[in-house]
Amino acid sequence: MFPALETELKQEVGSHRPAELHRNPALDQKTLPDPYEDFMYHHLQYYGYFKGPTCLPSPVHNQIDAVSRDSLVLSSPLLRSRQLLYDDLNGVNPQLREPQDLFSFFSGRGPLQAPRWPIECEVIKENIHHIEWVPPEPEYFYQPTGNEKVPEIIGEEKGIVVYQLLSVPTKGSYFTSSRVGGKRGVIKEPTVMLQGPEDNTLLFESRFESGNLQKAVKVGTYEYELTLRTDLYTNKHTQWFYFRVQNTRKDVTYRFTIVNLLKPKSLYAVGMKPLMYSELDANIYNTGWKREGNEIKYYKNNTDDGQQPFYCLTWTIRFPHDQDTCFFAHFYPYTYSDLQCYLLSVANNPIQSQFCHLRTLCRSLAGNTVYLLTITNPSRTPEEAAAKKAVVLSARVHPGESNGSWIMKGFLDFILSNSPDAQLLRDLFVFKVVPMLNPDGVIVGNYRCSLAGRDLNRQYKTILKESFPCIWYTRNMIKRLLEEREVLLYCDFHGHSRKNNIFLYGCNNNDHKHWLHERVFPLMLSKNAPDKFSFQSCNFKVQKCKEGTGRVVMWRMGILNSYTMESTFCGSTLGSKRDTHFTTEDLKSLGYHVCDTLLDFCDPDQTKFTQCLKELKELLQQEIQKKFNELGQDMDLERSWSDIPLSDLESSTSGSDSSFSDGLPVHLLNIADEMNQKKMLKKKKKKLLQTRKQRNEQYQKNYLMRELKLTEDTPGMARFASTLQKQPTFSRNLENSSSSTMRNEKPRFTKSKKPDFTASWSPKRSTNCSLTPAPGIKPNWPQNRYPATRRGCTALAMYPSLHIYTYP
Repeated sequence: MFPALETELKQEVGSHRPAELHRNPALDQKTLPDPYEDFMYHHLQYYGYFKGPTCLPSPVHNQIDAVSRDSLVLSSPLLRSRQLLYDDLNGVNPQLREPQDLFSFFSGRGPLQAPRWPIECEVIKENIHHIEWVPPEPEYFYQPTGNEKVPEIIGEEKGIVVYQLLSVPTKGSYFTSSRVGGKRGVIKEPTVMLQGPEDNTLLFESRFESGNLQKAVKVGTYEYELTLRTDLYTNKHTQWFYFRVQNTRKDVTYRFTIVNLLKPKSLYAVGMKPLMYSELDANIYNTGWKREGNEIKYYKNNTDDGQQPFYCLTWTIRFPHDQDTCFFAHFYPYTYSDLQCYLLSVANNPIQSQFCHLRTLCRSLAGNTVYLLTITNPSRTPEEAAAKKAVVLSARVHPGESNGSWIMKGFLDFILSNSPDAQLLRDLFVFKVVPMLNPDGVIVGNYRCSLAGRDLNRQYKTILKESFPCIWYTRNMIKRLLEEREVLLYCDFHGHSRKNNIFLYGCNNNDHKHWLHERVFPLMLSKNAPDKFSFQSCNFKVQKCKEGTGRVVMWRMGILNSYTMESTFCGSTLGSKRDTHFTTEDLKSLGYHVCDTLLDFCDPDQTKFTQCLKELKELLQQEIQKKFNELGQDMDLERSWSDIPLSDLESSTSGSDSSFSDGLPVHLLNIADEMNQKKMLKKKKKKLLQTRKQRNEQYQKNYLMRELKLTEDTPGMARFASTLQKQPTFSRNLENSSSSTMRNEKPRFTKSKKPDFTASWSPKRSTNCSLTPAPGIKPNWPQNRYPATRRGCTALAMYPSLHIYTYP
């Protein structure tokens, strides 16, 4: 997949020689590339873009000086610039090669850019690939028997270390540089050598994308203790796991115990099973990841090192084949290379590439590309383009929460399809999508942090562009987007390791005009996906410790419907999917339901929106009644429901799957202080600009003062001065007249009184299929521009000058 990486690795171990050397061996020790080419080689190699041969040894500089440079360029294949092209006959009339754009996006003609790793990380050369597969039968939760074994932790003192990574950066160090392929040179083998065909020791490996096993200790014939690698440059965040085992034996019960998990609560305690993938099953039966494991137990580690407590996850497994290669994972992996392959297919699709524009938002700390997708149908007029509202979606700010990528994939599959609903959404909206916010963390197998060693979802207020580029550029992109159009909805896709189902975190709006409106979209989504999405698990409280999160920062920037979507690592407790694990198809279907709910949320027929608001008020009344009963107080029936602060009714989300901010890393504190000081100095030096009104008033005041002084000196000017004294009043009258004219100017649409009626909910829309106005607004939509129903319509109508009025 990455020929550039393979070529570079071959060069470094000396197994590759430039093709030119074989053409003229006599010149091997007599010539040298020119200094510019030597410089460009090192420069491009450092950033991972070099794809040519290595520099040649330089033992004989003085021999080259004796030869004419011009003659060498024309006659020696070694000194030809790789920027020049020669004809098939090796002619002497070169022409310039087409320039390479180092920061261009995918091209179907060239290879994908290989992932960049920190230079401390060892990376194997194998390409890991898993097929997508949906189990034909529901995968039910594990039912604890109460007799699960709690193995005692033995450790490497009494066991045998069979796998260990030594070159892993920890807390105290920090990221310095990256490289395609990670650590230079030949990587060491961290696995024990088998003593023969009868040796049944498992061979472990995790030095591939998203892998993170640190150590494996054999403590029994078929029993292993596993230690996960913490997020790079930290000593925390062990939850995600992904590793490979080989040399398996069939019909033998193995036990694995992960010994250094940090969360006191886990879904493994309530029925969640690990995932296993068998390569032989995939090749023979075309089956993929399956939920496997018995005797699953999550418990506190009994070894106390005097620091933070550890927790253990243990399970038993029986492999389906002898000599198989199997993988274990916390959840379905979705790597950076998986995303690149998907986006490459979109870029090479002649239809999808017309309405999906792929750009580089920025480069990550390690130099990996953070991609930005802009999805919308081409507009026929500038007015039509300006009328479109925006929707912003993102995923994988926490790299171990691969659930977000599967929901994002489902959304992209639908919005890029030829479905009439998808075409309608592209006609009416501009979608800004960042499918992987933290590619560095995904590549190295982190659970929560970037290579800065910090949770990026606490850095949306950062001023350190170089240290948190993915977040800084995302926030600025949305800030610019808000300047040109309204953003109807922002949603960041996450995963959750303590709760089942899928739910949203939002932000309470205290504005009476939009009271409870931020809860309408989640309630609609729960109606469209009743067996997956739980409205009861949603929370809308804004806590101080969450001020740096994406949803809160975007909400404070003016996006009313700003959410974090949390998807469980386990499964559903609702409806037809009760007590079953989620599959990738279940998560991808949520991506579709987001689109479906968006159309419901913005339907010009207000029936569903009005019904949801009524239901929300009833739910609120019930919640308030319950709170008052718990406190033993009487309710004030005359008090307005909208006067009661909703934040007082909701519990804290600190018990969710979140982490508190650790502050900036030590090596960034001084930089942040210096930038803050410079910012303060600029504020002090910056002179406040006056408005035109202030400048006019100041001018009139100065003019009057001069005229009054003249009046005192010249008595004959008194009458003229008295006339001048009336000018300020005249000026104010003009301003008042102007402002009243603006106030009395008729808006494009006027609001009518909200209809007060109820209607039964129908998951299928029977009205026209466009976007909704605010409550009571009934714009004069051109009837001939909308199909009678969304579903089943044969052709998509165009909306040339449509301005969409929706709920804020």
